[in-house]
Amino acid sequence: MRFTRRTLTAALALATVAGFSHQAVAADKPKVALVMKSLANEFFRTMEDGAKAHQKANAAQYTLVANGIKDETDTAAQIKMVEQMVAQRVQAIVIAPADSKALVSVLKNAADKGVLIVNIDNKLDADALKSKDLNVPFVGPDNRAGAKLVGDFLGKQLQAGDKVGIVEGVSTTFNAQQRTLGFQDAMKAAGANVVSLQSGQWEIDKGNTVAAGMLREHPDLKAIMAGNDSMALGVVAAVKAAGRTGKVQVVGYDNIAAIKPMLKDGRVLATADQYAAKQAVFGIEIALKALAEKKKQNELPAEVKTDVALVTKDSK
Repeated sequence: MRFTRRTLTAALALATVAGFSHQAVAADKPKVALVMKSLANEFFRTMEDGAKAHQKANAAQYTLVANGIKDETDTAAQIKMVEQMVAQRVQAIVIAPADSKALVSVLKNAADKGVLIVNIDNKLDADALKSKDLNVPFVGPDNRAGAKLVGDFLGKQLQAGDKVGIVEGVSTTFNAQQRTLGFQDAMKAAGANVVSLQSGQWEIDKGNTVAAGMLREHPDLKAIMAGNDSMALGVVAAVKAAGRTGKVQVVGYDNIAAIKPMLKDGRVLATADQYAAKQAVFGIEIALKALAEKKKQNELPAEVKTDVALVTKDSK
């Protein structure tokens, strides 16, 4: 088949138009950044897996950039991560902030540049947001209510006056504070005495160190409540090392896979499931809906509650 110059010119023009059309379609697909806390924590790896599975199932709708920090307390690294996402021209950032106050300024800068911000897992501080005139929707569970569910279940195993300890997450984070309050609510209702409250920084090793100290200081301790399951793993190891397995009850929060055999054999009495795999997806869907409807940051809802459930060895 012979091609004339006119035919070739037309074909090239058509190919060029098609190429530009393809680029336009690609450009229209929003890029969403998922910024998490420590990926050393199984909870956030599960969250990341859930988000990636959702993106794969909706690949025509958006692209996903997922990342997390190495250390639960490395707030500076997370701030830099947000700045990098803005530089990469993402349309939305879904973030589980390492600190409830310290991330607000960089998120305000991102929002001022037109990036949509959605908050998951750990709620940003209301006063810090107000000081920046920033409205960020929180998509997540009621951490206080979730911890109270776990604490109430523990309370049924305790006697009035029993001594208990709390291993808290990072103390400057809203979810750590709320879980501690939920545990305290339950212990007050049970008549138990909280004799020690210390931070385990959300991490296994630090949770272990704190729990070991509690057990030495209070040899008659009856239970330790951990603000997440990573710290609960450390608490279980401390209880074992102290020769107190079966004598000191342990509870956690998150329902990570590593805790399930411990629920089964009684080393952990209970935990709470806040559905890690779904939580980032809820936030992503809120962001995508807002982008599709061309909503501005200040037009987004203040809060979208998600589920939290008690998990014990008898849970199905």
